[in-house]
Amino acid sequence: MGREVRGMICFSQEVERMRIKAGFLLAAIVMAAFASSVAWAADDAKIVVMNPRGIQPEIRKIPMAVRPATLDNRTVYIVDTKYPNTKPFVNELFAALKAKYPKTNWILRDKAAGYMDDDPNLWKEIKSKDAAAIVLLGH
Repeated sequence: MGREVRGMICFSQEVERMRIKAGFLLAAIVMAAFASSVAWAADDAKIVVMNPRGIQPEIRKIPMAVRPATLDNRTVYIVDTKYPNTKPFVNELFAALKAKYPKTNWILRDKAAGYMDDDPNLWKEIKSKDAAAIVLLGH
């Protein structure tokens, strides 16, 4: 039994020595990191950082359309871009606007393709009738 106790004492002393060594090692690493950061900050050299996106073209600003004083006797297109599961909402919106503004000519139209694709014929039709448009995108 005496031998086991002595072995346990020696083992616990060894563990304690390893903890002390690890603490000194950690302190040395922290001091070295601090010393290198101080030296790095003292360096006056400058670097050039490039934008990975490259040179972006200037944003083309398109002004908002002139708002009419009233919608009476005007034509307004409601353009459905066919976003998934929005058809019931589009139909309800069309019915509600028609009921609220009876003096306005409401036209419900679907785009030829999805919301990301252009439909030049529809836009040409809307412009030719000097009409307004509500374009529904979903969400």
